Amino acid sequence: MDPAPTLSALRALQLERLKDSIARAYAGNPAYRAKFDAAGVSPATITSLDDLAKFPFTTKADLRAAYPFGFLAVPRTDLVRIHASSGTTGKPTVVGYTQRDIDTWADLIARSIYAAGGRPGMKVHIAYGYGLFTGGLGCHYGAERLGCTVIPMSGGQTERQVQLIADFAPEIIMVTPSYMLAILDEFHRQGIDPRASSIKIGIFGAEPWGEGMRKEIEDAFDLTAVDIYGISEVIGPGVAQEYADTKDGPTIWEDHFYPEIIDPETGAPKPDGEEGELVFTSLTKEAMPVIRYRTRDLTRLLPGQGRAMRRMARIRARTDDMLIIRGVNVFPSQIEEQVMKCPHLAPHYLIEVARPGRTDEMTVMVERRPDASDAACAADMAALTARVKDIIGISIAVDLKPAGSLDRSQGKAKRVVDRRPKL
Repeated sequence: MDPAPTLSALRALQLERLKDSIARAYAGNPAYRAKFDAAGVSPATITSLDDLAKFPFTTKADLRAAYPFGFLAVPRTDLVRIHASSGTTGKPTVVGYTQRDIDTWADLIARSIYAAGGRPGMKVHIAYGYGLFTGGLGCHYGAERLGCTVIPMSGGQTERQVQLIADFAPEIIMVTPSYMLAILDEFHRQGIDPRASSIKIGIFGAEPWGEGMRKEIEDAFDLTAVDIYGISEVIGPGVAQEYADTKDGPTIWEDHFYPEIIDPETGAPKPDGEEGELVFTSLTKEAMPVIRYRTRDLTRLLPGQGRAMRRMARIRARTDDMLIIRGVNVFPSQIEEQVMKCPHLAPHYLIEVARPGRTDEMTVMVERRPDASDAACAADMAALTARVKDIIGISIAVDLKPAGSLDRSQGKAKRVVDRRPKL
């Protein structure tokens, strides 16, 4: 289950599969054929992995322009499944899967669960949303492929989530980290000790999260928390997985996905170890191969730990999540990092940006912990304000909220409300 090819064997496999993927995209997808022809490249251009940099990027806009089925490389009748993004910022992006794609995806999720410490026979509580979102069904099929017993709870019904965890005693939970905090709150509300629960492995993804949140969850539940990475347009969860024995960033399954790091402004490739935007090319997808897909995720490529496949550093932020506040680039994850350093403030927060006059103002709404005193909260609020000013370079207001008062996410957390007038 743990892939261990040599570096030379991996590179040879990648080149073989890259040639096939480029040829499949060119032959079956009119949008790719037009883009490649305009750029003066074709399947014959690929003689080495370095030649991939000659090809144009694919963006979310390309997929939206082809809505709903214009980005397929196979006849629509070859599809056995369709997933789609939420479409909250425009038309949704639609992803199709052949049966072979579904089998590949299940294999990769099974590999990911195994890397996280999961083994056949364990029970897996899946609290990712089912439906068009790739999280629920992707993890479901992969857990079954590994030989686990699946509890397909989906998101929401937090009180029942806790009941089923107590009754069914799963060893593994797969969920967004922000919703895991909501489940933690419900444990406390019901007077149940989360450290006494059966869960020993938490596989968390679908949103950026940091070491502070990892420690919060691990200490609360006495479990091992690891990061799973995926993106719907590439396949879904299971593109990369953090190993439980190292917890040093997700290992990219490079036998199926070829990664690059580029400068998000210029598009120029950057060497391993330097931060930039993550770009993926699928190597084995049939229905919808993606060539140099810009994920908008900011990270670094790192050497594998005893493995030929490289790791990716924890996602620091997304370029499309970036806020510009009085000329300073600010990412929600930077604010979260500072909130998590405040022991008397809960890890539930919401950033509100407004422009009441001529300048932008940022308010961080954050909850107090139930047992925190007024004085302790006041000290943490002052420390948070000072650290954001010193480290990020902006002034903020902190609005302390009662414990449990901010909305809890049942999927991907909504961290920012931008009330500035649209230009």
